[in-house]
Amino acid sequence: MRIRLSDHFTYSRLLRFVLPSIVMMIFTSIYSVVDGLFVSNFVGKTPFAAVNLIFPLLMVLGALGFMVGTGGSAIVGKTLGAGEPVEANRYFSLLVYTAAAGGVLLAALGFFLVRPVAVLLGAEGEMLENCILYGRIILLALPFFILQNVFQSFFVTAEKPKLGLAVTVTAGCTNIVLDALFVAIFHWGLAGAAIATALSQTAGGLIPVFYFARKNSSLLRLGKTRFYGSVLLHTCANGSSELMSNIAASVVTTLYNFQLLRLAGEDGVAAFGVVMYISFAFAAVFIGYSVGSAPLVSFHFGAGNTGELQNLLRKSLLLMGSIGVAMALSCFLLSPSISGVFVGYDEGLLRITVHGMRIYAISFLFSGFNIFGSAFFTALNNGAASAAISFLRTLVFESGSVIILPYLWGMDGIWAATIAAELAALTITVAFLLFKRGRYQYF
Repeated sequence: MRIRLSDHFTYSRLLRFVLPSIVMMIFTSIYSVVDGLFVSNFVGKTPFAAVNLIFPLLMVLGALGFMVGTGGSAIVGKTLGAGEPVEANRYFSLLVYTAAAGGVLLAALGFFLVRPVAVLLGAEGEMLENCILYGRIILLALPFFILQNVFQSFFVTAEKPKLGLAVTVTAGCTNIVLDALFVAIFHWGLAGAAIATALSQTAGGLIPVFYFARKNSSLLRLGKTRFYGSVLLHTCANGSSELMSNIAASVVTTLYNFQLLRLAGEDGVAAFGVVMYISFAFAAVFIGYSVGSAPLVSFHFGAGNTGELQNLLRKSLLLMGSIGVAMALSCFLLSPSISGVFVGYDEGLLRITVHGMRIYAISFLFSGFNIFGSAFFTALNNGAASAAISFLRTLVFESGSVIILPYLWGMDGIWAATIAAELAALTITVAFLLFKRGRYQYF
């Protein structure tokens, strides 16, 4: 039976609705994880460290897609909830076309930024050339990667989360197969890994365009539109939290890499890369749930159904807590096995990675609440509250922690920085939920 945005959601119905988005986000995280796995095992740890070093720049440039997707889907979802489908489709079309044009401009800009950014981050010699090679190939597909991120949110708003999942799984499997073919079999090295990712991102961005451009059974279709300056402005403001999250995460990752190069050299950067890959995959569950549930919040907010808002918030908070406990335990117990897949060839590097991952695992107890809290306010069209949570969580709390704690506890301070940041951010999330409850009546 088709689940509609207007339904009442039990735990079962809610989980069935958001599951495609969760799996979709997990497969999206596979891009960097699979590249790292093949590069580390078949090319070497210096190219592996280079991938991790330049990756923050690529994520900053691709963050446009997250901003337009999350901010725009909240507006489109609210418009659908208010009973205005024609306007909703015009907004949708405008946002997709704008994201595509922005992707082309950012790709051109990034092509010239790769070298100076890599140098600024401390890359030199072989690592510098590897950063440039990998980054420039990936940037060729940046417009499609941005579109894929945009459509991840809009597939849910269109009541087609399973189709969105199918597209993302197809792109993710394409990446895995091509990485195995180009790197492990053809021995194309780092370039092969970058080409595999670029081609899979191209598929992930183009397939939704073909679907939404023709007549379909969803709530949305690409078509004629006009310039809505207020919609674009509201989208940017509403999605600024997701943009800030991605930019701040990239800045913080850069700080981590800088500290790790100082304390442990290339081995530290490589170990952190593995921890980040696991973090991407685990955080994808929280992000996927937030992306999947956001259109529900937007729709019922637009429809004035406060009872269902209360139901969604109550169930979501309980799920975030339960999932966080399961993730923390899994990460702690499975860290030797997971780390061994990436760096089992180097005993010293493996030891650093396992130790770091076990400390980092504690942060999963708190991060789900903060990720969902930010997305919840975005869905309510309150970009300011959402951006404040994201900005403080990453750019302020985590940056401050990764700068200060290593001087107190050395390497352990680096691994514990995220725990401190998530705890501090949790107080902000709770404060906003309490402060805004009178306005939105969600409890």
